[in-house]
Amino acid sequence: MTIVLSDFLSMTTFLFLTGMVGVIMNKKNIIITLLSLELMMCAVNLNFIIFSIYFDDIIGQIFVIFVLTIAACESSLGLAILAIYNHTKKTISFDIIKNQIFNIDARKRRDLNPYSSA
Repeated sequence: MTIVLSDFLSMTTFLFLTGMVGVIMNKKNIIITLLSLELMMCAVNLNFIIFSIYFDDIIGQIFVIFVLTIAACESSLGLAILAIYNHTKKTISFDIIKNQIFNIDARKRRDLNPYSSA
């Protein structure tokens, strides 16, 4: 039994779409969003490896090593920022962060317009 290229591509497409659904459908938890982004990145890396083996070229595998290194750094920094934010605010909900961003924008507009009634 041989596994053809289309089987691998359908598997990576499924992984990528699962990650995309996780990003789109998640409204509350930042950790699940980060994990979904990592799943999408792993699907793309698996595509690079599959095509590297299929075309008998090592450049794709070398590129995957660099991408995985950068992804590991990005994940560790993101989780460190979330840990500090959770320590100070006691929550990592999307709603709290969105409200803080909008309140900052409202304060900037109020500071720029001295004739505002509020």
